[in-house]
Amino acid sequence: MPLSTLVLVNVRFEGPHERKAVRAVHLAAFGGKPDASSDHGHVVADLVDDLRTAVTRGEGLSLVACEGDEVVGHVMFSPSLLDAPARLVPVQVLSPIGVLPAWQGRGVGSALIRKGLELLAERAVPLVFLEGAPQYYSRFGFAPGAEQGFRKPSLRIPDAGFQAIRLPAYEEWMTGTLVYSDAFWRHDLVGLRDQDAEGGGVAARSSTSACQYSATPSGRPE
Repeated sequence: MPLSTLVLVNVRFEGPHERKAVRAVHLAAFGGKPDASSDHGHVVADLVDDLRTAVTRGEGLSLVACEGDEVVGHVMFSPSLLDAPARLVPVQVLSPIGVLPAWQGRGVGSALIRKGLELLAERAVPLVFLEGAPQYYSRFGFAPGAEQGFRKPSLRIPDAGFQAIRLPAYEEWMTGTLVYSDAFWRHDLVGLRDQDAEGGGVAARSSTSACQYSATPSGRPE
């Protein structure tokens, strides 16, 4: 990314008065239309609303990137579980991340992710998982989950897309299967959903790739 395109944004916790602005970010980033409540943008925005309850309890993070008073990006880290041999381990899932189209490719997504990982490390969170493009998320330290001893929660998640990062609180015994929180299943935002399987002749679509991979066609929120 050319240095001339980078911008400095203020990354901070989402305020209660910014829920509308955050929803607008995801509708714009994921192509939501005001008159189409079932399209992907609305599904992602509804997921954010559902996950916000856990974040409000202090069990996750909802961060906004701002330029002045304008919210130009948003990322959410929410609680899930790792089903390890010894016990269930509280972990975090990075999803969704969205950046307004005019601000994509300028470092906004990177700033959100780095700040979130920093805050979670301070909270002694051991692991963060996501579904996403390896060529983008590897820059933050994410690596394929299977290579680190983790099993994906659904066979519909591509092996390369299932990624994790170990934070300082991680311990070697923490291996096992990721168990997503109920909201991801309720909104059908886990893995890739192939509608060809129903014989409808529809090309495979992703129920989660825009949400988990990023808000841009290239798979990089930046």
